[in-house]
Amino acid sequence: MTSAAAPGTSTDPWLERWLALITERAGTDPVLELGCGTGPDSAVLVGAGLRVVGIELSSESVAAARARVPHGAEFHCGDFRDAPFPLPAGDAEGSVGVVLASLSLHYFVWDETLALARRIHGVLRPGGVLLCRLNSVNDIHHGASGPPPEGKDSFYLVDGVPKRFFDRAAVERLFADGWHMLHLEELTVHRYEQPKVLWEAVLERS
Repeated sequence: MTSAAAPGTSTDPWLERWLALITERAGTDPVLELGCGTGPDSAVLVGAGLRVVGIELSSESVAAARARVPHGAEFHCGDFRDAPFPLPAGDAEGSVGVVLASLSLHYFVWDETLALARRIHGVLRPGGVLLCRLNSVNDIHHGASGPPPEGKDSFYLVDGVPKRFFDRAAVERLFADGWHMLHLEELTVHRYEQPKVLWEAVLERS
């Protein structure tokens, strides 16, 4: 279980270099965070003066996020594949300036992942951005080992949990329609006990 941290602190400070862009594109609206977990990224955003609306499947994680970030954020429990996104402007499409999805979009079959990318595109206003991190095929410490069950489609069952691992071409394929890639980089981060290799992508709705 992740221990609580003060707002604005993180053991994985990946958002720091993107805060200026996030602040610019969010404007006066909250950042929509998909798969907020226990709220470490939410805390960083709120610590930078932003507001957050998060959705997370685990009720225990939602409770921990609310305890970690008691002000400046609201958290909803639900499966964001099925539940409506908790949009800050009611049910209006194209109403969000920034969506954050860190390590939360790689658990699903390909068609579901594509559908999520389309839904995110739909809630962003023109010029809005998605900041996304995805498992890399080189993430050997966290399940990317052995022959992929689906051939080129690197979708594994890791300790009973399905996980997708991406190479550059797969990331580009996921965001081929309606997106402008502002940044794409493979990185090694030290978020967990073992190093994790992931893709960090910043995409603009075009």
